[in-house]
Amino acid sequence: MTTPVSVDVHEQAAAALRHLVGFTAGLRWGDLPADIRQRAATVFCDDLTSLIAARDEPELQALRAQLLRVGGPAEATVLDGAQPAVRTDRYSAALANGTAADWAELDGGYRAVVCHAALYCIPALLAEAEATGASVQDLLLALVVGYETVARTAHAFSFPGLVLHPHGGLATVGAAAAVAKLRGCDPETAFRAITTAATLCLPGPFNHAVSGALIRNVWPGLCAQNGIRAVDWAPVGLTGSPWSMTEVFADIFGGTVEVAELDRDLGQDWKIAGGYHKMHACCQYAHSTVEAVLAATAGRRVAADDVADITVATHWKGRRLDRAQPETSLAAKFSIQHIAAATVNYGHAGATAFSADSLTDAGMIRLRDAVTIAAWPEDLPWPNDRPSQVSLHLRDGTRLEGTCLSAPGGADQPFAPEVIRAKILGNLTPAYPAGAAAVAAILDLDPALLATPWAAVLGRITG
Repeated sequence: MTTPVSVDVHEQAAAALRHLVGFTAGLRWGDLPADIRQRAATVFCDDLTSLIAARDEPELQALRAQLLRVGGPAEATVLDGAQPAVRTDRYSAALANGTAADWAELDGGYRAVVCHAALYCIPALLAEAEATGASVQDLLLALVVGYETVARTAHAFSFPGLVLHPHGGLATVGAAAAVAKLRGCDPETAFRAITTAATLCLPGPFNHAVSGALIRNVWPGLCAQNGIRAVDWAPVGLTGSPWSMTEVFADIFGGTVEVAELDRDLGQDWKIAGGYHKMHACCQYAHSTVEAVLAATAGRRVAADDVADITVATHWKGRRLDRAQPETSLAAKFSIQHIAAATVNYGHAGATAFSADSLTDAGMIRLRDAVTIAAWPEDLPWPNDRPSQVSLHLRDGTRLEGTCLSAPGGADQPFAPEVIRAKILGNLTPAYPAGAAAVAAILDLDPALLATPWAAVLGRITG
């Protein structure tokens, strides 16, 4: 049983959050440094198109069909690749798109703590901006604010290792902060919306990802919906208390509180600059394992029948991804055994390496059982805190070894802009071939496009 934090901590956290919200409520696009504006556009387009890439998943199709049967006014688009585009009420669209947003495991994350900050803002912003006529620039500014708020919340409240999944525990805060900014809420209303959102989060178990429970993919969608509602209700008095955040995250969930993280170095330490992008369609904790396999094999495929055994020595978070025979594609994306075996057998860890066929393939079943997970000998400091070493023993006696201390994609080893752009357009154009020019213009921060309503730009993207 956790011990409630003191009154002083409740009050200090509330004051720090008010300081943060006062800063973000007054923030304007012109206040952002040029590199942060570019980061906002890149993060937005990357997560948007990663959402679109999941459109054909059968469970997603079933969820969308249910939502559309009972949906309200057609005010926001469901990004399922349909022609013409399908629209429904903003809450249902946020739920549908939010569920798709983490499905392919290609969305970016925030490296310093366990948090996918953009994922927690973008589904709500897509729906709200389209429904209200907000411009692309307004949307991107709101993304920076939501990202800043939820990443700082994740820093301020730390939990026992990989117990509470952040997709449920934090996403409502990000959605509420972003939507409050998009609506131009005053600081007090935004503060009430964010504290209310803390009471509307979901206590999702982290292990649901490893076990493959697909409800985990729905959490960001439900939180996007709840975040919009929190902003709806703040002006009419349906709110929590100034202490809601500490009461939920500390008193109930047992988080350790670092109050200063909420408002430290505002306007100097922009959290969106600390995010990472993903090329491999699996949990980021395993990206170093993918890179180590690719280093061992020089990127070539090695047939499953040629492999005697594989040893993966990795960091403690990677060792938690232990499920030799995953039952769902989600579990496969969180299985070191599957990730290592797939990278060996297919030569990559892209989306097709986690298909339904990969789960039942006889060679993959045997190869997953041949993987042994071991401990990296010591804890290394950031950015090398997620290392992996792979030893591949072939039946002909050959041993192949590869090591990766830090997977590319984060602030320490960012992908080149052209690499990210290629990923973005590669995920977009199979669904919306007419949308490449509009997305490229967002990435280029084209002034005319930034001033255009998101609804009009989305119309260009979806054709």
